[in-house]
Amino acid sequence: MQALIEVILPVFLVIGFGYLAVWRGWFSQAGVDGLMAFTQKFAIPCLLFTAISRLDLGQSFDWRLLTSFYAGALSGFLLGLFGARYLFSRTWEDAVAIGFCCLFSNSVLLGLPIMERAYGAAAMTANFAIISMHSPFCYGIGITVMEVVKARGAAGPAVLVKVLKAMFSNTLIMGVALGFAVNLSGFALPGPVNDALDLMVRAALPAALFGLGGVLVQYRPEGDLRVIFYVCAVALVAHPLITFGLGRAFDLSDASLRSAVVTGAMAPGVNAYIFANIYGHAKRVAASSVLLSTALTIVTAWVWLQVLP
Repeated sequence: MQALIEVILPVFLVIGFGYLAVWRGWFSQAGVDGLMAFTQKFAIPCLLFTAISRLDLGQSFDWRLLTSFYAGALSGFLLGLFGARYLFSRTWEDAVAIGFCCLFSNSVLLGLPIMERAYGAAAMTANFAIISMHSPFCYGIGITVMEVVKARGAAGPAVLVKVLKAMFSNTLIMGVALGFAVNLSGFALPGPVNDALDLMVRAALPAALFGLGGVLVQYRPEGDLRVIFYVCAVALVAHPLITFGLGRAFDLSDASLRSAVVTGAMAPGVNAYIFANIYGHAKRVAASSVLLSTALTIVTAWVWLQVLP
């Protein structure tokens, strides 16, 4: 119960305050859009850039860590894809969008603040290793499968172009890529630049959490409840459970296991709805799943924190 009160509730209180402020009209939806643009296009890319540029790559990129997390993520995608198709008789396009909801955990806006409050800033090294591959991995799978489904198997160079264009127009991926470039080159940033980046980093997560609450006001849990609860079960239970089992089998360190499972246990991110909206499939399921699973994460994250060593 202490973890629930001291670690998880403060994070969700900030989200809840953002939700309340927009719902009551104290903060405009246009203001939320501007705040999210600031966090997603500037502040969070700065956070990822500084984290990746300072990582000890040899120590952080453990194949056991990445295999445990991404095998769980891929399993979630397949469960969502085939469950939507064969359990709920959705079209293949809907099934891909639903699978993407089960694939894309909110690794940054929820995973980082909960991890930091639970285990401290020094414990997030493995989180950043996971996040550095998260968007390329998830968008690569989601876009590729959707385009193949839309083309009914006639995949070709056009699919690859769409995947690469989508990934490398994403500012989060750009922040990660620049971080790797600085890290691998050994280039030392000037002191004032580092200080400026640190100022941006301190603003990133609180602003993003408040903005996330404001974004969730737009979503309404309605219809397709069986599919929505299925997505929540896969995202909040199956993904972290598979990751936990693999982490134990691979004898991951406690620190790496915590990072992998906590990240895998997060609700689908807003990007899950954005993906569904881009393709025009399963938008209601995606929006409702993001809202409901974010609320349920208050309980499921607390359970996982009790289970982890």
